[in-house]
Amino acid sequence: MSDIEYFWRLPTHGDGRQAHDKHTRGEWNRTPAALRKAPGQVHGEPDGFGYIDYLSQVARAAEIAGFTGALVPTGAISYQSWTVAAALARETRRLRFLVAHQAGYTEPHFLAQTAATLQAISGGRIDINWITGGDSAAQRAIGDQLDHARRYARTGELIEVVKGYWQSAPYSHHGELYRIDNGGLKSPLREQPIPRTFLVGSSEPALAVSGAHADVYLVWAEPLEGNRQQFEAARAAARSAGREDQMKFGVRVDIIARETDEEAWGEARRLHETATASTLKQFADLGREPRAPSTESAGAQRQWAMHQGYVGKSFDDLIVGPSLWAGFSLLRGGPSCGLIGSYSSIAERLAEYIDIGATHFVLASNPHLEEAWRVGEEVLPRVPAALQRLQELRSGSSRAPISIPEPASV
Repeated sequence: MSDIEYFWRLPTHGDGRQAHDKHTRGEWNRTPAALRKAPGQVHGEPDGFGYIDYLSQVARAAEIAGFTGALVPTGAISYQSWTVAAALARETRRLRFLVAHQAGYTEPHFLAQTAATLQAISGGRIDINWITGGDSAAQRAIGDQLDHARRYARTGELIEVVKGYWQSAPYSHHGELYRIDNGGLKSPLREQPIPRTFLVGSSEPALAVSGAHADVYLVWAEPLEGNRQQFEAARAAARSAGREDQMKFGVRVDIIARETDEEAWGEARRLHETATASTLKQFADLGREPRAPSTESAGAQRQWAMHQGYVGKSFDDLIVGPSLWAGFSLLRGGPSCGLIGSYSSIAERLAEYIDIGATHFVLASNPHLEEAWRVGEEVLPRVPAALQRLQELRSGSSRAPISIPEPASV
């Protein structure tokens, strides 16, 4: 492995320095309009800025700070991911956009044309994070009536059809869900590079689709051995599909990094104190409150196992490994586990993930603008030395050494 890629999450449903309901940036909070920014007010009148202006700042900070790309999330409460990526592609120069796309949203021909157009606009800077969906109740809320297994079958078929439609005109496909006769993109769109495929999921159907199609298999961070087992399961699925050498691995994780461990854990405790009953009520209103996950989501079950809904759990009860805390979904929804520590400690943890096979990271921290600079300047440059120290500690191991490049200069 020679290339480690770092992506930064774009906060497409608000941002700030406290728990989600107390954010001041964007309109996804309970903060009075007069105290919000992007959009904000001057003398009681709109200041002319929107939240996309803030997202532009975050994207450009990540780009200049040395990140490879940015994750553009998708969700019922977020800005639409393709629209955001299209807007920000014109605001950046080399930043890649990992666009989250749920398979049930569009037909193959429309998705192929949309992605190829954005490749042309951005100069080939688009990757796709394919989302299969959550539990069936959440899917029915957006008109998706397929069950868990059929949703993953759809994801696999859609990826196949999009690629065929993109590059193999005249293209015909008669499958379980899609039928196309003599279709396909025409020049110049068909000459655009097909985006890399990022996939997630720990269930058997998810692993089968990842094994057949993933360029990068992503996991949510958890104690190291758990993620190692997930990588091994995905590698076995890729081996069964005859493409083991084509799959790489990635970790998605929020972080809180400061000069010292004490400062970082102090900041985490401060943030934890801002998560109140009001925070949980807003998550409930949005359908994102911590609750026992559906048996359909193996990944959510793995996260749930580390916090059990936070009932009776203190801050310290949620420390589940070195620098690893399972309380992040109390602050902003989403995955529970994140890394907390000094710049050197976080670099050491990232090096450990690289050591078990990770080559891609999707990192995040609130507020995303300031923290993109902090992580890019203080954490990423420390990872090569941390990895070197780790390799020296196990120099007698049979595992081959790993080399990674220095992050892009700022």
